[in-house]
Amino acid sequence: MKWLEVKITTSVEAEEAITNIMHEVGAGGVVIEDPNDLKMLNDSNEWDYVDPDMIVDSDKIVISAYFPLTPSTIDKLSIIKDRIMGLKEYNLDIGDFTFETTEVDDEDWANSWKKYYKTFKIGKRVVIKPSWEDYNPEENEIVVELDPGMAFGTGSHETTKMCIEFLEDNIKSGDTVFDVGCGTGILSIVSSKLGAKKVFAVDVDEVALKVASLNVKLNKLDNIEVLKSDLLKELNGEADLIVANIIADIIIKATFDIHEKLKENGLFISSGIIKDRKDDVLNAISEYFDVIEVKEDGEWVAILSRKK
Repeated sequence: MKWLEVKITTSVEAEEAITNIMHEVGAGGVVIEDPNDLKMLNDSNEWDYVDPDMIVDSDKIVISAYFPLTPSTIDKLSIIKDRIMGLKEYNLDIGDFTFETTEVDDEDWANSWKKYYKTFKIGKRVVIKPSWEDYNPEENEIVVELDPGMAFGTGSHETTKMCIEFLEDNIKSGDTVFDVGCGTGILSIVSSKLGAKKVFAVDVDEVALKVASLNVKLNKLDNIEVLKSDLLKELNGEADLIVANIIADIIIKATFDIHEKLKENGLFISSGIIKDRKDDVLNAISEYFDVIEVKEDGEWVAILSRKK
């Protein structure tokens, strides 16, 4: 089968928003090339070898999306361009934006990326293991089986890592957790394995919901409910902890609703925040929450706060 590869060069800040656009327009898969990931992995000794010529500091990333090559695919290109340009209205910097298309075959993208996705550890105990790899855990390690499929969230991204570190230090046995914008379900699965009694994983994207459900089954967990919801609209009851790894503007928009859905003294972990928007998010959060800790990793920020 032939596919059309749509390759976009953009800024780190616009990564998640553009990835979501690709999925919403009907991409059959998305691959993100971030040169900073190679530098991070090399520094952490997660990989045996990384070519030094590939290690660079950059504020540019490449997002490649793949669409079945049909007559209607061409019509989608203008939609993609218009929606990406529309991100400027939300104060998202798309950087030195470029847009290229190429015809490719199945094998050129469907499985080749898997050789770059390896088992790695986050924080003190959490190990993220691709479903196709073998791993013998050490004592007290928590292993999360993950097949990212076409959804956002492998654990290697700085925002996901910081959320996991906060979860590891703050989840209590018996907690109820809301994972808002769950992507692959990685944060929901980590929450469950760290002792949460009940986890609700919500997303508005059908691809993310399908992948999250498959990953929950892969980890043999029965205390995670995956459901479609625009932020917290379909969530009933209150949570002890809410985690939202999305983008700054959506966090700002949802802050009041998150406050209302938390139990007394409940915790809110927010990430997906580019450094340039840190103060905007902190200002919004501070109205309803006491900020406990702010983490920074590269261009990204995560915030731990407690309900006032």
